[in-house]
Amino acid sequence: MYRHILTVLEADTTEQKALSRALHIARLEQAKLTLFISIYDFAYEMTTMLSSEEREQMRYSLIEDRKEWIADILEDFDTHGLSIEFDIVWHHRPYEAIIRSALACKADLIVKGTRKHDTLPSVIFTPTDWSLLRKAPTPVLLVKDHDWPPQGQVLCAVHAASESNVHQSLNKELLTSADYMANKLSANLHVVNCYPGAPATIAMEIPEFDTQNYQASVREFHEQALDSLMNTNGHIHAELHLREGMPEDEIPTLAKELDAELVVLGTIGRTGLSAAFLGNTAEHVIERLNCDLLALKPAGFKSPIQA
Repeated sequence: MYRHILTVLEADTTEQKALSRALHIARLEQAKLTLFISIYDFAYEMTTMLSSEEREQMRYSLIEDRKEWIADILEDFDTHGLSIEFDIVWHHRPYEAIIRSALACKADLIVKGTRKHDTLPSVIFTPTDWSLLRKAPTPVLLVKDHDWPPQGQVLCAVHAASESNVHQSLNKELLTSADYMANKLSANLHVVNCYPGAPATIAMEIPEFDTQNYQASVREFHEQALDSLMNTNGHIHAELHLREGMPEDEIPTLAKELDAELVVLGTIGRTGLSAAFLGNTAEHVIERLNCDLLALKPAGFKSPIQA
């Protein structure tokens, strides 16, 4: 499934968890690795006393320094037998440079690490992380600190009851990817489908409304939809979970209960005002996960960034 992995290195840290994870996957997949880093210093662009040729030479020197830095980093890892290339670019928008590089080298997967908060037991997600989730056409693996132990747990989140062809196609892709990763990692696969509860105010506004019966009907509907989805993908065997509540609440809770090392979910890649007002489920979920996230786009998704 993954033949070429673009790995985003962190320029200001020696802890390269994305590199460690990418090397793990590359060995499982016999995949090629491209180690990527974008650098930019506005001061170099504003140095009016230098000619364009001199500025170009300065940029070249910085890029060469980064190549040596990457080579030093790799000395701490076992890279024997792996095909590894470097891609170091001068660009002022890291997410755009990452996507362009992924498209140019036809990467199947982008792997990027997340950052720990300095003072809180949480993770900081940079604008680059959000932009990749929204705009990258390539699957994005955001790496946290959770290990990938043998016989672990992989959790796949689906929207089984959706009548949208886009969602149904995405469900199939999610199941396929999650099942593939679970098999590669010798892990147990879990599939979760969340469904909404009855509005809290409905019983007050309509006293004769049977909330209990309504909830039972909603659960049965989603249970049948999930069973139908799994029957359609009969070669995939997983433990099924139906959770009442919002996905951004229930998926992280279940992932913690299972001690999952990987959550696989889809993001439709909203941008602009729709993203600002509606948000993306993946973005709400990832902030509360204590494990890695593999985010996939629907088939036919067109990135606003071109190669």
